[in-house]
Amino acid sequence: MAADVEPGFTLLCDGTTFDGWKASTDHTDTWKIEDGAFVTRGQTAHLFYVGDPVPFTNFDLKVDVMTDHGANGGIYFHTKYQEKGFPKFGFECQVDNTHSDWKKTGSLYDVVNIAKSPAQDNKWWTEEVIVQGRKITVKIDGQILLEYTEPLGAQPGDYTRKLASGTFALQAHDPKSVVRYKNIRVKRLP
Repeated sequence: MAADVEPGFTLLCDGTTFDGWKASTDHTDTWKIEDGAFVTRGQTAHLFYVGDPVPFTNFDLKVDVMTDHGANGGIYFHTKYQEKGFPKFGFECQVDNTHSDWKKTGSLYDVVNIAKSPAQDNKWWTEEVIVQGRKITVKIDGQILLEYTEPLGAQPGDYTRKLASGTFALQAHDPKSVVRYKNIRVKRLP
């Protein structure tokens, strides 16, 4: 598996255990490991990266993702561990090709929403999030999908969608949404 990691990137999962990750306690049987991937099979729950105590501020995160038809998920960043519910802190980069929610894969949920997914169900793709200063870039399979620059003076709302620092989390959205996340790797940026 190490051969899949680009130079300068660190693998955050070993493909066989949950080492370095901690699931929320709302539905403890949702997350499984199958064929080297974290897989969502069950009620809403989130899986947080807790392996490195140093928060991530500027980074390049790459996650290989595959969805079943109708699945909804997400990749959170600048978040922090939370026992229950949808993460209150950080941003969610949407994983959704064919779910009924119109906000599709690569959207920065409720910040920059994309109505058409560049990815396909039942096929692996790489979702990449780059944060550098006030700029967020989202790429799907190496192609830039969006670039967002946080406005000066931006204030957090009820859900804190403001660049800061924190960890990563993966989303299990609902029982009908089967999503696979693997080869999760990151490079810290200055």
